[in-house]
Amino acid sequence: MPIAHIIGLGKSGIAAARLLKREGWEVTISDRNSSENLRQDQQQLANEGITVKLGYSLELNGSDLPQLIVVSPGVPWDAPILGEARKLGIETIGEIELAWRHLQSCPWVGITGTNGKTTTTALVAAIFQAAGFHAPACGNIGYAAGELALAKPPDWVIAELSSYQIESSATVAPKIGVWTTFTPDHLSRHKTLENYYNIKAQLLSQSQQQVLNGDDLELRKTARDRFPNAYWTSVKGKADLIREKGFYIEDGWVVETPNLASLPGEKIVQASALRMVGEHNLQNLLMAVAAARLAGIEKEAIQEAIANFPGVPHRLEHIRTLAGIDFINDSKATNYDAAQVGLASVNSPAILIAGGEAKAGDDTSWLETIQAKATAVLLIGDAASAFAKRLQHVGYSSYESVQTMEKAVPRAAELAQAHHAKVVLLSPACASFDQYQNFEQRGDHFRQLCLELL
Repeated sequence: MPIAHIIGLGKSGIAAARLLKREGWEVTISDRNSSENLRQDQQQLANEGITVKLGYSLELNGSDLPQLIVVSPGVPWDAPILGEARKLGIETIGEIELAWRHLQSCPWVGITGTNGKTTTTALVAAIFQAAGFHAPACGNIGYAAGELALAKPPDWVIAELSSYQIESSATVAPKIGVWTTFTPDHLSRHKTLENYYNIKAQLLSQSQQQVLNGDDLELRKTARDRFPNAYWTSVKGKADLIREKGFYIEDGWVVETPNLASLPGEKIVQASALRMVGEHNLQNLLMAVAAARLAGIEKEAIQEAIANFPGVPHRLEHIRTLAGIDFINDSKATNYDAAQVGLASVNSPAILIAGGEAKAGDDTSWLETIQAKATAVLLIGDAASAFAKRLQHVGYSSYESVQTMEKAVPRAAELAQAHHAKVVLLSPACASFDQYQNFEQRGDHFRQLCLELL
């Protein structure tokens, strides 16, 4: 019986284990942590004949070496244990690659980008489902891709793919690849901007058709010649399209223009039908409509899906309005660019809650937007002192270090009333791992605290 070892007992690791077990592999999962939740998973998987080792890191020094190692997205692709495995001739792949090997008979839409990919993925899935397709969202949102491989094959796989997932999935080749934005992120993992760019570009290069954000300055500069047959998008109108074929906004409509510039564009859906704020969400709408049209979906299904789309949790999610103040959860804004977009999208003046586990990046535009729109900033988490110094450096003094979300939310409500602010916005510009398991848990905590306010 072939032996497989899976590193990481998350949703994707469990799905990969069940998939390999079903195929007749002897499967072990390891995880360095040993929380109560993981112990419950351990018991369940033991009942299925899958060994789980908690508080354990894989070592390759026994006689029963695995033939296959599957890694979860959180495991660095250049981790020493994986390098050692490759030298020993052990195949190492990511969970997405494993799922692809079981689902490549289905067409995929693969969506990547620094920011915007979650909203775009959710929109694409909603449109495909409105058209009658069994097309679940998976990858970074929704299901683990391996979970889809365990069930009845879908009509389409709609996959949000991070750089971590693409890096460990060499053969994934979607029917339609979408690249939403490109800004510096995850450099502590990928080392250089060039590495990070090339990982994203790999997915698009292996896609049959490509959709790219034509309003992203970096993509306009670097991807134009690399993807000569791509469909480009622009919220600024037809004149701003990089190529003759693409999708743009004109007179309040999403318009599709065919190959020949002489033909008039076709109106697909009114942009105002999308109930999410911000120009960046119009760009996400364009890319989602482009993917749907390339898949042959009719206008009526697109119009129905957009009209009924509720938005995405943790991405400019409206929690409640209290005493005329909107409380908005943008916990998914885990870097400076996403947080700048979030703050720019809400009404001012705003009270901003920011902080967490800081990432490398250029904070210039974010700080400028704070100066223009935030009447006060509340700082939480490990980044609080560093952010305080950055705010001082640009001459912004209306900030307080409150450290925790429990203190931040009631204080934000007080300040909003005192400053006649219209909005309290959680948009952290940071990862969440200093205080939370993930950005979802952080956003859920913010939501709970907002709903408890009297």
